[in-house]
Amino acid sequence: MTMGKEQPDKSARKQYFTKVKEEFPELLEFGGQKFLKRLSMRYGENPGYPAAFYIEEKASGPNMATIQVLQEGSKGLSYINVGDMDLGQRLARKLTEISPKRHVCVLIKHEMPSGVALGDSPEEAFEKAWNGDPLSNFGSVDVFNYPVNDVLAKLFIESARNVEVVYAPDFSAEALEILASRKPLRVVKMGAPLDRPAVDNGLEFKRVVGGLLIQKRFDSKIISPLSVDVVSLRKPTEDEVRAAIFNWTVASFTRSNAVVIGKSDKVHGIGSGQRSRIDSAENAIRYSKRGYGPEGCVMASDAFMPFPDVVELAAQNGITAIIYPLGSVKDQDVIDKANELGLAMIVTRKPGEVDCERCFLHR
Repeated sequence: MTMGKEQPDKSARKQYFTKVKEEFPELLEFGGQKFLKRLSMRYGENPGYPAAFYIEEKASGPNMATIQVLQEGSKGLSYINVGDMDLGQRLARKLTEISPKRHVCVLIKHEMPSGVALGDSPEEAFEKAWNGDPLSNFGSVDVFNYPVNDVLAKLFIESARNVEVVYAPDFSAEALEILASRKPLRVVKMGAPLDRPAVDNGLEFKRVVGGLLIQKRFDSKIISPLSVDVVSLRKPTEDEVRAAIFNWTVASFTRSNAVVIGKSDKVHGIGSGQRSRIDSAENAIRYSKRGYGPEGCVMASDAFMPFPDVVELAAQNGITAIIYPLGSVKDQDVIDKANELGLAMIVTRKPGEVDCERCFLHR
């Protein structure tokens, strides 16, 4: 063993830049669909494993089949980048459907939202999304429902930020020139604006060893104040209802167990992928303190609450309302605790309906 100061092994970084040879077929067919190879990736989720990106033959509109890579950067699009772009585009498109007159910015890390905001200008939407959790947003894939201009492009290349991919409906010539100065940055244009239909077969596939899972893609029906009901004594304000719909939409694209807190125009904190709902809630509140904090937020939970503990935690941290589905044997205990603490409880069903929507995501 050599004693003294250890020198970094520069060769160790080569694995992240070395492209793995892949010999996958040019055409895949199953379920009556054809998938054409579009890109050979540098590697898959981890170095040393071959990967490729296929597009559905007849897909059209704003989806991954129609992307245009304008600047590959020094490494090209990665396997993970494409997954992040897809999730971000789907979330941005849903928010555009709900708030068609707003600028939408979605920041994605490891196929999970890390910053989401609505704004009245391109720069405002991005800054609000980024400043919600700058630590988590470092190294993000940034997705927009509006063109990128030179002012916005300058924000992406600031030394304090690290943006992996910028994905937007269009870019000004000045913006492209600015973005080209950041060598690792990848710039990708959408095939169509996000207010257009995104057309594919509507099915989701998940490979398991020895088999394949198929399901119809989930699309939340919670899109307006008419989509929800109230089960608490205190009725939510109009702004709380808007915040509930916004944060429920983000939760729909967040790995379960998911708890999202925020206002009507931006996310404050995201807790995702935890085994316990209270852990997700604690993480959402903890991460919010890197940016805007939890006070005055509305909380969205992707499934029912089995105990009143999340309601108690929300009240202790200044959260004023919760949107969630009913379905627990202790629903009434949870509602009673909310009434005791003065929270408004919004449920994901229309008035008069029995069943609530839940929004589990496991990807």
